[in-house]
Amino acid sequence: MDVEVSGGVVRGRSEGGLAVFRGIPYAAPPVPFSAPRPVRAWEGVRDATAFGPPPPQSGSFGMDTLGDAGDEWLTVNVWSPDLAGRLPVMVWVQGGAYAFGMSGLPEYDGSTLARAGVVLVTFNYRVGLEGFGHVEGAPANRGLLDQVAVLEWVRDSISAFGGDPGRVTLFGQSAGGGSVAALLAMPRAAGLFQRAVAQSVPGTFFTPALAADIARECAAELGVEPADLPSVDPRLLPAAGDAVSARLGQLTRRWGPTAHAQVLFAPVVDGDVLPTTPWQGLTGRVELMVGHTREEQRLLTALTGMLGEVSPAQAVETAEVFGPDPERYRRAFPDPEELYEVVRSDWLFRMPSLKLAEAQLAAGGRVHLYELTWPAPGMGGVLGACHGLDVPLVFGNLTAGQPALLIGEPGPEAEELSRQMREAWTSFARDGDPGWPGFGTGTTRLFGGEPAVGEYPEKVSREIWTRAPEVLDLPQAP
Repeated sequence: MDVEVSGGVVRGRSEGGLAVFRGIPYAAPPVPFSAPRPVRAWEGVRDATAFGPPPPQSGSFGMDTLGDAGDEWLTVNVWSPDLAGRLPVMVWVQGGAYAFGMSGLPEYDGSTLARAGVVLVTFNYRVGLEGFGHVEGAPANRGLLDQVAVLEWVRDSISAFGGDPGRVTLFGQSAGGGSVAALLAMPRAAGLFQRAVAQSVPGTFFTPALAADIARECAAELGVEPADLPSVDPRLLPAAGDAVSARLGQLTRRWGPTAHAQVLFAPVVDGDVLPTTPWQGLTGRVELMVGHTREEQRLLTALTGMLGEVSPAQAVETAEVFGPDPERYRRAFPDPEELYEVVRSDWLFRMPSLKLAEAQLAAGGRVHLYELTWPAPGMGGVLGACHGLDVPLVFGNLTAGQPALLIGEPGPEAEELSRQMREAWTSFARDGDPGWPGFGTGTTRLFGGEPAVGEYPEKVSREIWTRAPEVLDLPQAP
């Protein structure tokens, strides 16, 4: 099956009743540390049956071993149930701490969601130093600019796949959710999508000063000045970032909470590409659904080997570093493990997500809030409703990819919860109604064992967090 898009004609194939296209360029192979450029036209029919190569990746989770050595990183993939339709479009932004992530992972297969009657789009964007490193003279937030280029490609080409360019829902999780939030505040993305779903939004946004200092440290790992980073082979950049990440514990005085949280990359509030934070920059014109998992931090704690090993001193330090009111946190959560879990969950994902919903209301926009409370039965059942559990449930890929390990062998409860979440996400994409009242009524949808709607459950945290997250900066000298 052939389809004409920006750049030329592509040929996909039929898979399980869907028309599937992979590896379609939405921009030219990027010039390092430059904004994306228009796609190069090709002659004849281009094969679109294989994913394009991923951009250079951090070594986290073995991501640097995946893909090939090609440089045509900026590609898009489409699953369509009806090439002649006029269907709602869902565009997925994957996460990965802004340091890794690729659209060809099995957990992001769009078949199940597309069969619900939407055109599903996934894509690659630049990550790490190449995507988010801040260097004087280079455009900021190149990873976000890649995402804008994807949305422009969707506007211009998605009708050829049976999608309606006037009904585009952008959705993403973790760094993908943070990207969605950033795009809501970016003038360059205005009008390119009508609805958005932000899952587990990280509150990490950097000042140019902090981001430039991080880039300076990464450049030192390569033996170059920051201004010379654009001349370095992009495939060498992730290793430099990984080397700095490995010693973030030694950089807490220099970078403050950023280093404490083991965060190296994030969108930069540069005043141009991203004029302000999402919590300050929402217009309310894009309909929004936002939420988080209950135990966001627990998976991250397990990955660092600290699950069940948190000392009282570490818990108190966590409250002091990340808590707006450390003493209130300590009174409410006297158990060290719980204190460590709640404070870090709140700082990194839960309260940024809640505050995004509140900012949308303040801007006069529509917003629906949810929390995933279902405890993951996989991995010994110790992780609860942890970070990343929503990904297999929303995509319906309960046995494919690393996040499926959180579920283990999917039973009827997992299947039913996945059905509920897929129905909510696709219904929101169709008509803006996920199936429960808006947050303006004080209502939150709780995705657990049984369907439930009620008040936002994290009351203590909400009372402590009276303000939206601030832009992370270099700590002030004492």
